[in-house]
Amino acid sequence: MDSQYLKKTKLPDLPGVYLFKKGKGIMYIGKATLLKDRVKSYFSNDLIATRGPLIVDMVFQADNIDFIKTDSVLEALILESNLIKKHQPKYNTKEKDDRSYNYVVITKEEFPRILIERGKNLQKESYSQILKNLRISNIYGPFTNGGQLKEALKIVRKIFPFLDQYSRENTGYKFYKEIGLAPEISGIEAKKDYAKNIRNIKLFFEGKKTSILKSLEKEMKVVIKKQEFEKAEQIKHTIFALNHIQDIALLKSEKNEQQLANIFRIEAYDVAHINGTNTVGVMTVVENGIPNKNEYRKFKINNSVRNDTAGLAEILTRRLNHAEWKFPEIIVVDGSVAQKNIAEKIIKEKCLKIAIIAVTKDEKHRPKIIQGIGNIIDKYKNDILLANNEAHRFAIKYHKKLRDGNFTI
Repeated sequence: MDSQYLKKTKLPDLPGVYLFKKGKGIMYIGKATLLKDRVKSYFSNDLIATRGPLIVDMVFQADNIDFIKTDSVLEALILESNLIKKHQPKYNTKEKDDRSYNYVVITKEEFPRILIERGKNLQKESYSQILKNLRISNIYGPFTNGGQLKEALKIVRKIFPFLDQYSRENTGYKFYKEIGLAPEISGIEAKKDYAKNIRNIKLFFEGKKTSILKSLEKEMKVVIKKQEFEKAEQIKHTIFALNHIQDIALLKSEKNEQQLANIFRIEAYDVAHINGTNTVGVMTVVENGIPNKNEYRKFKINNSVRNDTAGLAEILTRRLNHAEWKFPEIIVVDGSVAQKNIAEKIIKEKCLKIAIIAVTKDEKHRPKIIQGIGNIIDKYKNDILLANNEAHRFAIKYHKKLRDGNFTI
């Protein structure tokens, strides 16, 4: 499919979900603040750098695009999740392992809690211990973006207050209750009201907002007949909130996501060990000349790995399997020809266009030789050395923690 197809497709400037298809088969599902702009971004020249080769292949294979409009970005987020779960599109599941997705979990308690958990945790046998042996009532997902899911739950919580892992604690509950995000949990009526909230949240995550509205309108008529006007006013407020969902935070989140695609990213890698044992690796990130420590990553290396080159190969392979992480324009490796060659080999196997730069140090760990494409080194030398120094510092710090018996990853 090429950009000419877009001219024939009347995509609206509205939130919703888009579906790349081949014939009638769904290949990929995504959500959008503005459908027209989001789909258009798949036909940009830098798609391989921003989304990776899998998505480039998907766009090439697809022959038509369908879309579903929603009333809000929040509802687009939930619809995307439900459609991915229903159809299991090839490129959604290939782009990201199920264990890396986020899920909404509702516990089975007298006053159920609503939590966010990673897929890898849900697959662990010890998950019941994480929840202190509590049973699970419902699981919703997968959700592709953890940050947006957190913002989505904040919006839902303002409409239907609920308890989470923090608000069940005494001090946490008082705080959340004062700001209207935790409900009353004492008394029979409170229990009934909370059960309604949980039921409505379940319906909302199932994409059944219309059912909630009909139920609330019916309930409002009943309480008006009983002359319970304060309760009627509360229901009226909830109906209004559902019909006018305030999802500015989600709009900002998606805008930031799109802006991240103008950012120039350098990733640097380093391996640390003692005599070939307890090998660890790190990834540091410099974006537009500034270290982004939120993006730093730590890797425990397989015990059978005994040298820096093999350790680097394992780290890069594991990192590049995370297609949901933005790919860099430059990868900096600590070492010489051997490290540069193995990095280039792995990048080639992944069909990526990423420049590889190797920084060789002297006996005092000062940069001695920088190998790679000359004009890239000239233009980004300071950023390359910054990323490399950060990687060395971060690797030593991580390895020291492990040596000292602090095995927190």
